Amino acid sequence: MITGAYVLFTAKGTKTHKNIGYGYVLSMVLVCGSALGIYNLTGRFGMFHILAFVGFATLVAGMLPLLIKGIRKDFRVLHLWFMYYSVLGLYAAFASELSVRVPEKPFYTMVGIATGSIFVLGSFFIFWKEKVWSRYLLK
Repeated sequence: MITGAYVLFTAKGTKTHKNIGYGYVLSMVLVCGSALGIYNLTGRFGMFHILAFVGFATLVAGMLPLLIKGIRKDFRVLHLWFMYYSVLGLYAAFASELSVRVPEKPFYTMVGIATGSIFVLGSFFIFWKEKVWSRYLLK
């Protein structure tokens, strides 16, 4: 969560941004991979596992625009969007986990409120910052 916040709120394209960003990607691959091995919640494949695949797909979609040589510059902005939503997904999962710990509250309602709040606020933020952040990618 710290590496995700760092890459969001510091200068883009620097060596430090790239190194910490790769640390974030590696951490998320490990988190998503380990999530696929957890079955003691329901005893079977479920929503938790689907969201792990979504998290992994978001990472791949966020990294591909930078890894594909010769990709058009305007497609590199996809890196910004997918990586940003990867971090938002991580924060939403954290907020959901905290919210379901409140005793005697409805599980799915709490998860929905936590996730929805993070994504609504986060979406306003990315629309506000997108032009500034994408300048580096469009050079």
